[in-house]
Amino acid sequence: MDDVDRRIIAALREHGRATYAELGRQVGLSASAVHERVGKLETSGVITGYHAVVNPGMVGLGVTSLIGIYSTDTADDEDVAEALAALDEVESCYRVAGDESFIVKVRVATVDDLERTLGRLRRIDGVARTRTTLVLSTRFEGRPNTSQVDDLDE
Repeated sequence: MDDVDRRIIAALREHGRATYAELGRQVGLSASAVHERVGKLETSGVITGYHAVVNPGMVGLGVTSLIGIYSTDTADDEDVAEALAALDEVESCYRVAGDESFIVKVRVATVDDLERTLGRLRRIDGVARTRTTLVLSTRFEGRPNTSQVDDLDE
């Protein structure tokens, strides 16, 4: 992966629906050259997919929380992670260092739904307890990291 690939990735992270011609103009290549590079980035697993960014409140998911998962001494992290993945409300799951084993981001419609989700989380084999932080507002999330492109300009 070279500097051009990094610039293509940064451009796609900013605007995932950009055409190959648009990307080519941004990085100084032809549309066919960009198409070939994007294909290689997809095949090699650098680009793993494309998705729509949706306003959670507009689709009925107005309550967001970050939940720390504390594991039991005998917990199998892979089993816990699989159980977390089975819960539709769990949007993201991070294995972390520190007292907690995982931090998950959960989105639900209501606080009552959050309470039910917490109950299901606590019943997962290997979960000792949880710590919940309720998100009051989101200033930004999921923003692309364009620092690599900025570094190339210097």
